Amino acid sequence: FDPRHCLGTHCYGFPKTGPHRLRFLLESVKDLRETLKKKGSTLVVRKGKPEDVVCDLITQLGSVSAVAFHEEVREI
Repeated sequence: FDPRHCLGTHCYGFPKTGPHRLRFLLESVKDLRETLKKKGSTLVVRKGKPEDVVCDLITQLGSVSAVAFHEEVREI
């Protein structure tokens, strides 16, 4: 979870993620984690700037051959 999503946007100052959306996201991630756990897998969830968190995870895991990501489209 990127804490910057709870800050105001550059256009209107509204947070990208308000309290209702945050609750929905947290419940969805919790449900996904529980579903994966039942299937013998897991879900890594972290809070922080993605560029820092991903780097830390790669360092912790050691041998990572690829990283896939998407970039958010910003409105002008």
